[in-house]
Amino acid sequence: MRPRFTRWFDPRLAVALTVVALGCAEPESPDAAQVRGGAPVEASPAADTTVGAGVPGNPSAGTTDDVVSRGVADGAGPEVEVAASDGARPTFARPDSLRGLYLNAWAAGSTNRMNALVDLARRTEINAFVIDIKDATGYVSHRSNIPAVAEIGADQEIRIRDLPGLLRRLEAEGIYPIARIVIVKDPLLAAARPELAIQDTAGGTWIDSKDIVWLNLYNEGVWQYHVDLAREVAEMGFPEIQWDYVRFPDAPASDMARAVFPGDTIGPRDEAVRAFLSHGRDALAATDLDVRVTADVFGVTTIFRRDVGIGQVWESFIDRVDAALPMVYPSHYWEGSFGFDAPNWHPYEVVYESIEYAARRSEVVDSAGEVAGDIVPWLQDFTLGSPRYEAPEVRAQIQATYDAGASDWILWNPGSSYTEDALRPIEGWADEPRVRIGTRVVPVSERFEALELVADSVGRATVVADSAPAVQPPDTTTRR
Repeated sequence: MRPRFTRWFDPRLAVALTVVALGCAEPESPDAAQVRGGAPVEASPAADTTVGAGVPGNPSAGTTDDVVSRGVADGAGPEVEVAASDGARPTFARPDSLRGLYLNAWAAGSTNRMNALVDLARRTEINAFVIDIKDATGYVSHRSNIPAVAEIGADQEIRIRDLPGLLRRLEAEGIYPIARIVIVKDPLLAAARPELAIQDTAGGTWIDSKDIVWLNLYNEGVWQYHVDLAREVAEMGFPEIQWDYVRFPDAPASDMARAVFPGDTIGPRDEAVRAFLSHGRDALAATDLDVRVTADVFGVTTIFRRDVGIGQVWESFIDRVDAALPMVYPSHYWEGSFGFDAPNWHPYEVVYESIEYAARRSEVVDSAGEVAGDIVPWLQDFTLGSPRYEAPEVRAQIQATYDAGASDWILWNPGSSYTEDALRPIEGWADEPRVRIGTRVVPVSERFEALELVADSVGRATVVADSAPAVQPPDTTTRR
């Protein structure tokens, strides 16, 4: 049974909390996970509790020249034999409860780092990897046969030198791969084909006050380039495509006043997002590869009833994808969000409330005769401000996901370095995990009582425990 929250978040407050949207960033690079003062993301856990540590976004983070499928480094655990390719497309069954990690392209292309991350999956509940195919640099991670990739120079930084071999290894390991593709942040495509970018009223390409160039989501040429890339990796074996940066700029009004969107014949921005998602889904469905299509969205889309300017409205996109992945990172919510002065101290409450509210909105879509996609939250495994995010903070978010009725989650760390102590060991917990509830860190079975204390201390919500024992996640015997 799940805890019952007396409603204390009034969605009408969303109008007053628009600033929250400016603090939420897509799962991208360390630069994207900035807030108010521009403080960088710290390496979340201490060295003795992390796996996959390295320098993010740099070739020295791993031996990118090595081919991932050709063996296991010393001390990395038993090797799983990877059969030589017979030309057959790898096949993957989606886990009933998806428990994933984000892997940047440098990590995915490094033998040593992949060995460590695969070993982490063997030891714990992890059963899925999200792998960068194209990030916000515009570079395509693998050797692509798409002519446009070479034409714009997106093939000049190959980070995953044997993507088919990597997929065969993940197939052998029973790890479900997801291909992440960034859409509107692509400086290479914008430079090579400026007509695909947002234009400026003064002429030329529009650049926001952070010196970022954005592609124009109204332009179907932008759609086609990315759908071609998705089709290529789906044919290689990826069973799921994850669109990121499917939106319009989150720039100040003074910047947006200069922005011109040629081809704006679709309508409001949320309709453009919906149109792209529909096009991508239909194009991939035509391949007969049975590929799932998902999209990363701002965390505030779960609670805002209107568009905050980026084109993401829950009811407008949730029936166009197999799953939406809201980025409900507690550190990215502004003071006052959910009634908390410091939301980052409340990882359980922020994640629970976000998912529960999104689920209510999806139920309305279902009741209208459409089919709402699943809710798969991105959870925070990095430190940004106080407190430091370690095992209790990360596990609190995972438990909140289950308690809110969802079964899938993915952890985000820009350097692909994760807190193993937050993950359920494959043999089960030796000791009861602890979770953060406000200023307290308590055994997970005591979370409801701790929530009552939080509610009493701020005079807001009342939490009633339906049952005392900790809610057990599904699929407790195997990670597959």
